[in-house]
Amino acid sequence: MFLSKFANPVLNLPRVAKRIIVLAVDASLCVLTVWLAYYLRLDYWISLTNPDFGWNPLAAVGISLLIAIPLFIVNGFYRAIFRYSGLSAMFTVTKVIAVYGIVYAAIFTAMGVSGVPRTVGIIQPILLMVFVGLTRLFARFWLGGMYRNELQLANLPRVLIYGAGATGRQLAGALANSHEMRVVGFIDDNKALHKQTINNLKIFNPSDLQGLVETLGVNTVLLAFNAANRKRRNEILDSISKSKVAVRTLPRVTEIATGKVSVSDLRELDIDDLLGRDPVSPDPELLSKNIQGKVVLVTGAGGSIGSELCRQILSVGPAQLLLVEQSEFALYQIHQELEQQLISKNGSSIALVPFLASVRDEARMDSILGKFKPHTIFHAAAYKHVPLVEHNLSEGIYNNVFGTFTTAKLALKHGSENFVLISTDKAVRPTNVMGATKRLAEMSLQALAETSTTTVFSMVRFGNVLGSSGSVVPLFRQQIRDGGPITLTHRDITRYFMTIPEAAQLVIQASALAKGGDVFLLDMGEPIKIYDLAVRMVELSGLSIRDDLNPEGDVEIQVTGLRPGEKLYEELLIGNDPQPTAHARIMTASESFLPMDELKQTLLQISRSINVSDLPQALKILAVAVEGYSSHELVDWLAELR
Repeated sequence: MFLSKFANPVLNLPRVAKRIIVLAVDASLCVLTVWLAYYLRLDYWISLTNPDFGWNPLAAVGISLLIAIPLFIVNGFYRAIFRYSGLSAMFTVTKVIAVYGIVYAAIFTAMGVSGVPRTVGIIQPILLMVFVGLTRLFARFWLGGMYRNELQLANLPRVLIYGAGATGRQLAGALANSHEMRVVGFIDDNKALHKQTINNLKIFNPSDLQGLVETLGVNTVLLAFNAANRKRRNEILDSISKSKVAVRTLPRVTEIATGKVSVSDLRELDIDDLLGRDPVSPDPELLSKNIQGKVVLVTGAGGSIGSELCRQILSVGPAQLLLVEQSEFALYQIHQELEQQLISKNGSSIALVPFLASVRDEARMDSILGKFKPHTIFHAAAYKHVPLVEHNLSEGIYNNVFGTFTTAKLALKHGSENFVLISTDKAVRPTNVMGATKRLAEMSLQALAETSTTTVFSMVRFGNVLGSSGSVVPLFRQQIRDGGPITLTHRDITRYFMTIPEAAQLVIQASALAKGGDVFLLDMGEPIKIYDLAVRMVELSGLSIRDDLNPEGDVEIQVTGLRPGEKLYEELLIGNDPQPTAHARIMTASESFLPMDELKQTLLQISRSINVSDLPQALKILAVAVEGYSSHELVDWLAELR
């Protein structure tokens, strides 16, 4: 422990200084071993400066230095000091000193020098080999481990922490002993902090980032400013993206600093950071109105939106949460996750009931609703992948239209208070079957709402959610990891985006505002060009786009062409008169629909057409019923077989 305090200062010395020190040690050993050789030969100590009785040790010392030091230099003893500390180093030391011993013995033992006992020519080289070897072993013991650690640290990814406040300092402390990355400094917007140091880490100006990437070898920036608003956060991300460094963020830094989370929990940039707005805090009263202390059912509970709805609902505190899902694996996953969430609450009385069921199975759904009598139903079960529904028309229509109508009728039959349909912006003037089926599902709820006096039917329409199973974000991330190319259907394709948690919270709050037949529209902010999103993701991964202007770039973007039923731009509104609600991010619209008698006739005609495999006719009926939709080329996989 005592010696270890001096290890860092020694290692931090300039290379020239370290070489001079070791050379001086070796020269001292030459002198020491001559003195010891005289003692072993004469059995008493003599003075090197005042030789007695005719002895001449200065000749033995001088010749030792003249032979040893040049020989050590030529054989690389001082080129890489710590290289000579293992078995191979000892072999080199032995070999070089053996040569030295032959020359030294030839002079003093074979030829003889007046005043120097001949045995000194043999004893001194042996002593020198032992002492030089011991110094190398000592260096390995004292400095070698720390030196190797320094080498390992030098090979770690070098990172800068953006934010030198409490959050940044906690993160730096958590990373101090990490074997995954090495913090080389901070960057901070506060000019008063620039050029100051925290625990030997310098604080730099963010405007210097591009230069720091080169001078310090930085390849990653860690964000540590949780309090920054979205606008400022995006400005910072834009400035960082120009420097070709990867950007990573973290969960709560306090959890990392206290050891509750490992440093490996540092993750890629949150996908909501790709949005250009601040989320609105949920209204607790709206969140709890249709959930707290009630029986709540979620269909499609294992899907992206359905599973997040379950998480949000569970946090509010229902009496029971019923999970309906036709995928066994998806149901198992969300049930296990929610069970763990309940366990962490220590004795929560909320009952979780998972059901393997299809919303198209009227008998099964009738049994579930009949026994548990849910107060609120969130209907998220749907096929939503546009090309897959285009290629599997009958399944898309049965699940999205008939599954919704069946579940909604049963909700009315068993006295549910609220039924909320999770809809999509693709239902507005749809160009694909998926959008048309979702609009017809909306219309079926509007028709039911017209006659219902017990169940409040509503629907919430929004665009793409970042990170969902159908979102481009996970696909782009994987393609970036694979080195590209990123596949994009059209350079100008534009979509609305929202994070899954925000969408789920807004859906729950919208249900509390419903009066019956409401079509709610979520404020999705400004639409985003998918091409711009892809470029931003590449740049924030520390890479560059490969194109005609930059042929040496890292990741190429390939345009593959629009898929069946896909359009460039999505809309949220059929009409032009959205009305505000009590929530800043939720609007409502009044839109036309088919009365119940006409709706039933339409559904009957579609069902008959599908049953006789007349898919073109089913699409024509769908086109008549849904405003703005026109049937197009049939691409169902089984169309030719029928």
